[in-house]
Amino acid sequence: MRIRTAGVVAVLGLALAASGCGSSNDKPAAKESAKAATGGKLVIWADDKRTAALKPFAEQFGKENGVTVEVQAVSKDLQTNFVTASQQGSGPDVVVGAHDWIGNLVQNGAIDPVQLAAEQKSGFNETAIKAVTFNGQLYGVPYATENVALIRNTELAPEAPKTIEDLVATGKKLKAEKKASEILCLQSGQNGDAYHVYPLYTSGGGYLFGTTANGDYDPKDLGVGKPESIAAFQKIAKLGEKGDGALKRSITGENSIATFTGKKCAFLVSGPWAIADAKKANIKYDISPVPGFAGGKEAQPFVGVQAFYVAAKGKNKALAQEFVTNYVTKPELAVALYQAEPRPPALTAAYDQVKGTDPDLAKFSEAGKNGQVLPAIPAMAAIWDPFGKAEAAIIGGADPAKTITGAGKTIAGQIK
Repeated sequence: MRIRTAGVVAVLGLALAASGCGSSNDKPAAKESAKAATGGKLVIWADDKRTAALKPFAEQFGKENGVTVEVQAVSKDLQTNFVTASQQGSGPDVVVGAHDWIGNLVQNGAIDPVQLAAEQKSGFNETAIKAVTFNGQLYGVPYATENVALIRNTELAPEAPKTIEDLVATGKKLKAEKKASEILCLQSGQNGDAYHVYPLYTSGGGYLFGTTANGDYDPKDLGVGKPESIAAFQKIAKLGEKGDGALKRSITGENSIATFTGKKCAFLVSGPWAIADAKKANIKYDISPVPGFAGGKEAQPFVGVQAFYVAAKGKNKALAQEFVTNYVTKPELAVALYQAEPRPPALTAAYDQVKGTDPDLAKFSEAGKNGQVLPAIPAMAAIWDPFGKAEAAIIGGADPAKTITGAGKTIAGQIK
């Protein structure tokens, strides 16, 4: 896959002060900066789905004012490509991505803090603001929250399983009756997927990082490779290819949702982004928390936040700041983004507008209410690859203790 420019290059405009989008706390200097920026160009990078979702806003934004905005899709490794382009001076002005990028982006000098007035900040979900705050500074404007849950085909599985063992038993029964070909659709692939397996990891007692006295994640307390993580992966191994067969490397990010919507499995661990496909396939579904192991701890999914960031080395930083602080904060845009891809809006006013028409929102929120905010510290960047590869190996039958201990050593070495 490659970086490509989205097919539509929208001609946009900026007159936020005139249209009443600005906060009552805006300073005259900020308004002058916005005026000076009019007539410039704003480049936004996002992934494929969000690029498509942003295009209508870009068109509306352009009809109101007179600035050129290019919305460009980066199909793979968006964060890495952004850091590289930033260092080369060829990056965008605004990038859209997950909050756990922040530590790495700040460490690489790739993003600037953003300035939201107190009344603007108070309009957001408290967890969302906490997630985009790093070292006491706000580094992004959140627009959506997300977490995985258990989505099930209610025609195949009318009742929500209370434990992962209950789920496996139901899945095996459906396979025996030729009503399904897979027990569970939880994506792993050959390189694993720490994000999706995390609820099971926490239920088994594992953790990634401990916390400091003030509640921040502590990179010096790495849980991967410790006895708790070994115990968790010993349980996960029993669900793997040489165990129950509920977790398989053949279930990937590319086919997990399609396998579910094709009625080949009754259970899918995924997020709000999967719902559009389920509806399109006319699947009768329900949403509940990911179940944990019998007698284990509560399964805790990661709680993630999607946000807009201002590039530190962008060519039009004043325009970028104005866009993220006074346009992204509009409920109308947040609702439209939600309608394009149904992640719960981080802006309270937008959430309140849509919750009455979408019962799925409350169910995803319930599934994530005791979740853990995805760590945004720089050390998190060292987790994904070694942890994921260890997960995939263990699912395939590798020794849990040896494999996850090795992953822990690799991660610790990268953090140092």
